[in-house]
Amino acid sequence: MSAAPFSWIKPEPWGIHVVPADCWVDPSRAVDKALVTHGHADHARGGHGQTVATPETLAIMELRYRTGAEDDAGEIPHQAVPVEYGETIRLPGRVDATYIPAGHVLGSAQILLEHAGERVIVTGDYKRRADPTCPAFEVTPCDIFITEATFGLPVFCHPPIAEEMAKLLDRLAAHPDRCVLVGAYALGKAQRVISELRWRGHHDAIYIHGALERMCALYQEFGVDLGALRPATGIPAKEMRGHIILSPPSALNDRWSRRLPDPITAMASGWMRVRQRARQKNVELPLVISDHADWDELTHTIREVAPSETWITHGREEALLHWCMTHQIRARALALVGREDEDEG
Repeated sequence: MSAAPFSWIKPEPWGIHVVPADCWVDPSRAVDKALVTHGHADHARGGHGQTVATPETLAIMELRYRTGAEDDAGEIPHQAVPVEYGETIRLPGRVDATYIPAGHVLGSAQILLEHAGERVIVTGDYKRRADPTCPAFEVTPCDIFITEATFGLPVFCHPPIAEEMAKLLDRLAAHPDRCVLVGAYALGKAQRVISELRWRGHHDAIYIHGALERMCALYQEFGVDLGALRPATGIPAKEMRGHIILSPPSALNDRWSRRLPDPITAMASGWMRVRQRARQKNVELPLVISDHADWDELTHTIREVAPSETWITHGREEALLHWCMTHQIRARALALVGREDEDEG
């Protein structure tokens, strides 16, 4: 008797289980074999026996989670398996896995899983806007499309990034005796903001918080030109007047920021669409810059991929589920744990 359709792929609370290969996609707990879409902490972690990911994601995981650290016996128990974009690898149980650009951050990938003539895509996180720091999302037909829904509400309609960059540069030009302090997530958002500024002709030195230095250096090692970056710590305040400074969101209002020259506090996040969040974080200049698909991009992507069924996870699942149902698209919401990061928008 043949197996039921798609019985080989099972969503569990801690990840997507690929049954014939006995491996997991983005598991939130340590497993023997993990297929990882990208390096953010709600998708990647240390402790796996084997991690299959793009070379960039593996480097990010080594930096953030010390996946190459030796154990007490002086051995490295973890095995890293690099997969390039477009490369297909054969997993146990006759499952093929292909890594496809997701457009989210450096190294981010959708994972196409093929078994018994059936095709499943796990998107991880993704966006459809151009980003100078990573390859663009590629639409790939499949039978089951497992999509994120971080901004899965109609209210989330991200503006063109050119408009947000113009706000930032205009505010800087209007206050040459102050600085603009931009809160940006350490992986992806900070480097994208810097790259977008460079692309628009802002070639002055940009000062960065110490927590961003190693990740920015890693991006540059992979060929992303971020221009002149300087540490913001230990620099006289007067030297940072008229400059842009980047820090993690957590540093916007702490002791570290008090030594800056009358900072204009900004934050780059899709959550800045919600005015209450900006007020709660004392953000003077909200910048709606997201590394996730907004509502229109989510719904447009589902139409483009045209799957037989859509599985929804990571965010506002109910609204997107309702949209699918009203458009005669079979869908279900998954209840995966650990799929929320307030600052990473």
